[in-house]
Amino acid sequence: MSTGPTKLGELGLENFVPYLMNRIMGRYNAALQDEMAALGLTTPQMRSLAVLSVIDGILIRELAVYAVVQQSTLSRALEALHKDGLIRRETDAADSRAIRVFLTNPGRDVYERLWPHMADAYEAMFKGVDDAAQKAFVATLKTMLGNIRKHDF
Repeated sequence: MSTGPTKLGELGLENFVPYLMNRIMGRYNAALQDEMAALGLTTPQMRSLAVLSVIDGILIRELAVYAVVQQSTLSRALEALHKDGLIRRETDAADSRAIRVFLTNPGRDVYERLWPHMADAYEAMFKGVDDAAQKAFVATLKTMLGNIRKHDF
């Protein structure tokens, strides 16, 4: 007779992947807090600049997915970035209702100032993890994302 899925109390928080992932991302974001504040950035703004540094000219709806930010929060973040001259927005050539977002030169400069801190926080997460284990972990995360994602990207 099946007793159903294992209860969280039986599994334990220390073995529950969503809890661990939230803790890790919370610490990663906290590690960047001082530098983001010095640059006048919020976490959604930082994430947006990071995505735009790799995929410039992305549609806002896609940026929301990549940056893992709700559309309403992203809209406020983008408005502030635009006001500060860090991004520019353009109507999509194929769909006049869609907006594409681009990093400006000042935006790229701000991102380049933040990147070393992001890289340091990333490296700190993998301290004591050998290259093979890190590659296997990233591959597992990609598989997990593929299992649950709702978009083709």
